[in-house]
Amino acid sequence: MEARKKTRVIYVGEVPIGGGNPIVVQSMTKTDTADIQSTIKQIKSLEASGCEIIRLAVPDIDAAKALSKIKKSINIPLIADIHFDWRLALEAMKQGVDGLRINPGNIGAKWKVKEVVTAASERGIPIRIGVNAGSLGKEILEKYRHPKPEALVESAERHLHILEELHFTNIKVSLKASNVSDTVRAYRIFSERHVYPLHLGVSEAGPPSTGIIKSSVGLGILLSEGIGDTIRVSLTAEPEEEVRVAYGILRSLDLRKKGIDIISCPTCGRCKINLRGLVTKVESRIKDIPVKTPITIAVMGCVVNGPGEAKEADFGVAGGKGRGILFKRGKIVKRVKEEDLLDELLKEIRSWK
Repeated sequence: MEARKKTRVIYVGEVPIGGGNPIVVQSMTKTDTADIQSTIKQIKSLEASGCEIIRLAVPDIDAAKALSKIKKSINIPLIADIHFDWRLALEAMKQGVDGLRINPGNIGAKWKVKEVVTAASERGIPIRIGVNAGSLGKEILEKYRHPKPEALVESAERHLHILEELHFTNIKVSLKASNVSDTVRAYRIFSERHVYPLHLGVSEAGPPSTGIIKSSVGLGILLSEGIGDTIRVSLTAEPEEEVRVAYGILRSLDLRKKGIDIISCPTCGRCKINLRGLVTKVESRIKDIPVKTPITIAVMGCVVNGPGEAKEADFGVAGGKGRGILFKRGKIVKRVKEEDLLDELLKEIRSWK
């Protein structure tokens, strides 16, 4: 894997981004932002899942004015996602947000952009330029005919130029498409030309069945090439699932060690227990277990690979005929009936310090 590209360092709240700092996991709420209590509840759940930055849609003034109360009740930085209306950006900053996602080229008159930039500069608030293949400007589309990677890059550079002319460089950039190849190519081109920190994502990735694959491939390629400073996995699912998948991608590349990692065998003719059912239950039951340090769990179907894999895991089980063996750091803890494997494994995990 290639070394991380050294990008500029910016801060979203107290979270450093770029410059070799740990890759940050973020998500976006799926509630009505004006519904303050529902939004706070979802953010609290995301915090427990490991989300480090949260983005909220701000489509109107009611949503903008809700931001202060929301921010006071959460513990992670808050980014306001705004399109077109500079007044919403100004109100969001008054409400105390930690970052903006707004494209300056879409705001309108230069004086409107200047007002937003002046307020952001005074408050030390970074701006993310977020370019999506599905919403490129008419002029860009006429030039390239299709939302090609080069079109995404040129669009981002046009927005950058507007901010740089106003001497504003507290910027993060994203270039997303639903097509994985186009996304990867766009980020590669931009990364070669600029040192701004990059927020990675594949837009409209889809439901978990396909979205996880697209995001894992696209983000995995870029991260393995040293590109990327923050990530969001976009899924048509609960946002907590986005966070779990994001950490799974980072763990697989040894970029972050956080949460619980499950390894399990695909099963074969030697397997004498219902391993698929056991793995599904383990995966479901561990989601809400808070852990301060990384844990690896091995769920294996037989003694051929089971003990060896479990030896490398913090906890593990290996099945036999109607029975199983519980391991802890390579040592057998006990032999138990198949129906007791799940409870015994969970008991050991909860006792982890």
